[in-house]
Amino acid sequence: MSRSAFSAKVFAVYLFVLSPVLVFAPNFLLTMFGIAPTSEVWIRVVGVIAFNLGVYAWVAARHESTSFLEASVYTRGSVFCAFVVFALMGLASPMIVLFGMIDLCGGLWTWYALRADARAPVPALAAGPHPARRWPGNEKTAHEARSFR
Repeated sequence: MSRSAFSAKVFAVYLFVLSPVLVFAPNFLLTMFGIAPTSEVWIRVVGVIAFNLGVYAWVAARHESTSFLEASVYTRGSVFCAFVVFALMGLASPMIVLFGMIDLCGGLWTWYALRADARAPVPALAAGPHPARRWPGNEKTAHEARSFR
């Protein structure tokens, strides 16, 4: 597993831990961080969305989807910026910035990991056969041979 995939799996685990708390006991978390309790459904909706984002991050890490991992760097940085603006405008408690910091730090970790992965040499055997290479005596490409069609 690459460094960037590992960082995404850690982020997914964070979301898998956070999301049930947001869905089933949101006020426990809110009061722990000095944010006013709520009876609104929106915090629970955020919990469901957080869980789904965790699934995306986990699957992207499992498949080494560098495109998704790169996009997650930008989106996690934007979460931090948005939370800072919300706090400065008085729309949310300044404590919300702590959650943004977690996203920012995770995004930076993934960014550095992607850079390290790009610099790391890939052993010839780890790279495997080229997907378009045809096998001797077989008219299918290696990719087509692995396909279920």
